[in-house]
Amino acid sequence: MTGQCEISWFSALCDDDYEFLGVPDPMLRSSWEHCRDIVLTAETGGFDNILLPSGYALGIDTTAFAAAIATLVRRIRLLMAVRVGESWPPQLARQIATIDRTLGGRLTVNIISSEMPGESLPSAPRYARTVEVMKILKTMLNGEPLDHDGEFWKLKLDPPRVGTVSGKCPPLYFGGLSPDARDAAAQGCDVYLMWPDREEAVRDIIADMRARAASYGRTLRFGYRAHVIVRDTEDEARAYARRLLSKLDAETGAAIRQKSLDSTSVGVTAQAALRDAADDEGFVEDGLWTGIGRARSGCGAAIVGDPDQVLAKLRRYQDMGIEAFILSGYPHQAEADLFARHVLPRIAHGPLT
Repeated sequence: MTGQCEISWFSALCDDDYEFLGVPDPMLRSSWEHCRDIVLTAETGGFDNILLPSGYALGIDTTAFAAAIATLVRRIRLLMAVRVGESWPPQLARQIATIDRTLGGRLTVNIISSEMPGESLPSAPRYARTVEVMKILKTMLNGEPLDHDGEFWKLKLDPPRVGTVSGKCPPLYFGGLSPDARDAAAQGCDVYLMWPDREEAVRDIIADMRARAASYGRTLRFGYRAHVIVRDTEDEARAYARRLLSKLDAETGAAIRQKSLDSTSVGVTAQAALRDAADDEGFVEDGLWTGIGRARSGCGAAIVGDPDQVLAKLRRYQDMGIEAFILSGYPHQAEADLFARHVLPRIAHGPLT
């Protein structure tokens, strides 16, 4: 029998909310008010966690938003994305601990292997730096003195005075498909995140990551980031998918994709290949629609269908080893409510422990 999983939603902090993909809507633009309302809708709907994404060039600041929303939520966890290339690790540790305290111990962290704005660092050193950050954060947030002699930081510090509620580093979620990214994940993260792919590819990635982690004497948990469109019937869900794209032209979609700082990454390239392999309706396999990737860099496919079909798809992923789902839909607040009513009550879920 399929066990419990964590079900998270997504708050569009990075100017990524639409009624029609590629058509900006002032009412859906990233703002404190709009993103707050998405989080509160997700909490009311029963989601376990919510991803607060981060992008240097887009939207609003994630850490500032997380600190503010932490004072308003009562049950839901926050999955705060941090761009590690922009942070000094000891200060980041203090920020994480302080926000976790504000939340009553419900913070989780999505590590992004970013560059400094304006910097161009090759893949291998960028991911090596990310591994150092994860090791520094775990040492300091586990309440241990830091004596770190790395390539990027040489630090000898006591842990910050403020610690997390648990006294431990919050779970670190991390994703990336390149060999360097996979190796970094195997060394340092707790939950390895994947973007949508064919089911056989998901199985292969999980097997590879288990082997990589084992080579470091570690184990990983696995998460899956996808969009979702759920309606009473499959025909209605497919019709809504077509509606989302009904005002998008190819030039606008390409411009949106190219805005992202990760537009040339291995993961984004894989999403493009998935889209290229899809049928005329944009489906690459049963229930997996790639049309969203025409107007989005990064996670570019949606689970589409009626409640039974969406639930069955999620359960197949669970059977492969997925324990955490980070879902989203357009517009994000409305789709959160639909998923919360149609699917969430039918799946055993709760925060990862």
